[in-house]
Amino acid sequence: MTLEIKTSSVQPVRQTYAYIERRFGNKPATRYQEVSFDIQGEANFHYRPLWKPDKTLNDKTYTALVMQDWYAFKDPRQFYYGAYVQHRARLQDSSENNYAFFEKRGLVDNLSDEVKQKIITALLPFRYVEQTANLHMMSGSAYGYGTVITQACIFAAMDRLGMAQYLSRIGLIIDNNSAQALDQAKKHWMNDAAWQPLRRLCEVSLTEQDWFKLYLLQTLLIDSMLQALVYSELDQWLVQHHGRDVAMLTEFMQECNSDLRKWSDSVLKTAVVESEHNKALIHEWIGELLPQVKSAFEAWANVGLEQSNVDSGMILIAERCKRAGLILNLV
Repeated sequence: MTLEIKTSSVQPVRQTYAYIERRFGNKPATRYQEVSFDIQGEANFHYRPLWKPDKTLNDKTYTALVMQDWYAFKDPRQFYYGAYVQHRARLQDSSENNYAFFEKRGLVDNLSDEVKQKIITALLPFRYVEQTANLHMMSGSAYGYGTVITQACIFAAMDRLGMAQYLSRIGLIIDNNSAQALDQAKKHWMNDAAWQPLRRLCEVSLTEQDWFKLYLLQTLLIDSMLQALVYSELDQWLVQHHGRDVAMLTEFMQECNSDLRKWSDSVLKTAVVESEHNKALIHEWIGELLPQVKSAFEAWANVGLEQSNVDSGMILIAERCKRAGLILNLV
């Protein structure tokens, strides 16, 4: 007697959801595709926004930018809620270990009064800039069109809130949780001439109604200046003045900003190559906003870096523009 075992495969009736099949074809979809594409409401709204009756909910005209397909802004990181939370949880665990090590070993005692004062006057007030960045990204999430961009914006908003909180923790660490450093930093932000152009830029930007213009201001211009000047040149100043250990406390900002650039560079390039209209519009916005950003950081650099040279930030902006297809003479 022989026993022959046969196997048979069962073909699923459907490989994926209908709305995903219409975009990607009848094949298994990734979780990112299932929860990101073509799920934003487009019809059958019961009312218009009471605060802006000339618009509809999920209106494409909240920005002057025009896209044939707003779902072209695919996130190269493929972050949906689950993937984002897992990634940031690992990053936060690493950061918490750094903060715990810094406090356990009493590394704050290695910092001179000069370094502590530099942190208070030149670094801690950036928590207000990060809070503004949180609101900028919130605007993209509230008024943007297409879940691939709006969900990425709310993730970025939470990142900026986290950076603001970590900057606040640095202030608490250097004065043994008395909050005096944060109080001093607030006074510098409110009163020092070096901070007023940047403070004005933050406050005036919150009146901007075009969410993509705000996105450009934050992710291309301000973030490039932060990376080049604050988390590179100021960090180097701290190293030269025996404040190397502070880099442990700003590692979260470094990693987060690096990750956000992967996404924002992709969005910028997608918008630029879409049409000549978009390219010209973005060029115009940069021409309008860049002098304000440059002037604001030059004023800060006089205190933070003891010179007004912001060339490294301008070079980084130029490089990122070039990768996106914009050739601008920014330096």
